[in-house]
Amino acid sequence: MTYFFETYGCQMNCAESAALKLAAQERGWTEAASSDAADLILINTCSVRATAERRVEGRLAQYEAARKKRPFTLVVAGCMAERLGETLKTRWRCVTAVMGPRARDLFPLILAQTEARGPGAPFEPPPADEKPVFSFAPSHTGGGESPFRSYIPVMHGCSNFCSYCIVPYVRGPEVSRPPDSILREIRGAAESGVREITLLGQNVNSYRWGRVQFPELLSLVADAIEGTPLRWVRFLSSHPKDLSDETIRVMAARPCFCRHLHLPVQHGSNRILAAMNRRYTREDYLALTARLRSAMPDLSLSTDILVGFPGETREDLDALLSLMEEARFSYAYMYHYNPREGTAAYALPNRVSESEKRARLAEVIALQKRHTRACLEERIGARAGARVRALVERPAPRNPAAVLARTERDEMVVFPGSRSLIGRFVDVRLEALRGNTLLGGDYSPTCEIGPPTRYSL
Repeated sequence: MTYFFETYGCQMNCAESAALKLAAQERGWTEAASSDAADLILINTCSVRATAERRVEGRLAQYEAARKKRPFTLVVAGCMAERLGETLKTRWRCVTAVMGPRARDLFPLILAQTEARGPGAPFEPPPADEKPVFSFAPSHTGGGESPFRSYIPVMHGCSNFCSYCIVPYVRGPEVSRPPDSILREIRGAAESGVREITLLGQNVNSYRWGRVQFPELLSLVADAIEGTPLRWVRFLSSHPKDLSDETIRVMAARPCFCRHLHLPVQHGSNRILAAMNRRYTREDYLALTARLRSAMPDLSLSTDILVGFPGETREDLDALLSLMEEARFSYAYMYHYNPREGTAAYALPNRVSESEKRARLAEVIALQKRHTRACLEERIGARAGARVRALVERPAPRNPAAVLARTERDEMVVFPGSRSLIGRFVDVRLEALRGNTLLGGDYSPTCEIGPPTRYSL
């Protein structure tokens, strides 16, 4: 039988989709080229913003029409499934089963019933006292389009309850995975030729398993990959209030940790940060970035920024812009506030108008574009003629004689090279800049440990 997945939202959803695919493959299922040829379709959804849910609703409308032409099992998974539950089946008759993040144990049973009863047959959940058990161990091919990059979840859920955020309600409280399970998965990824892993968690640096906290986990990971083809480690997302000095020390001391950190600030006004329940001040955040850059002068920082929160004034926006000027992010994910029913901020008064939110967001985006350009120009100016290490990911989109690579600072580099380089580390000379992409010239492959990962185009 065949399956087809659509995954929206965060890297955690990508990792969870990879685990569910692996569960299907272990039962003998194969991936369909499109939804039109699939016996089972799974939509892994996101609820962080209303726009993400509207995209899913558009797809459900299409599947509602397609269901009239042929039978198929349609599973809605992820955060939207957790938030709306069985109401999705009431509204969309094409939906066979609803499976939130805390109900993914149902997936093998959904597969089994589809096998036994045929695609599109109604799903019968088990009795409450017969809850199935699905060992959630994500496949090490969870890195999306690159089989040599892997997402490794180390914890799930969030206990922060930022006032604008739906995640704690749909993902549940923080739950960490045992270190042995994480390390076993990482070793398996290394044995398969994976070159880079990203440790995932909604609040990754709040990881705790007994006496093992996040800095200790990082040390264990660094020890585990020594002498393997796995060279680089990243982690996200980091909450500023939980990024400890010990984590900084470990990160600076071990060269396997990439010199890039995604550190969501959300805002630069102390009044708005307090209303968001972020539990740090702008001064705290800027002091943290100063300590990070003192320990790792070559570190690049990216962030999340949310504008137009209820009650935000022009003075608050100016405070955000001034923080951006001081922090100098290499890039940022920027959004305007989107009310989410069920969150603490949903009922707050003094909402900013939609037109004003868009205008403020445009101002923030324009400033960040200037900062991103300046950061990349500094790389060319400071390193013109020098070489930087990068992991080659795929062919360049518009040049069949070139390849696209990513540096440890999360910068994209295009340079002339053959497809045989894909999955390898190279030292490439930086020569110019086009848009937000660095242009490279001469390169030399680095010394590899073990065979390179096979790349199938």
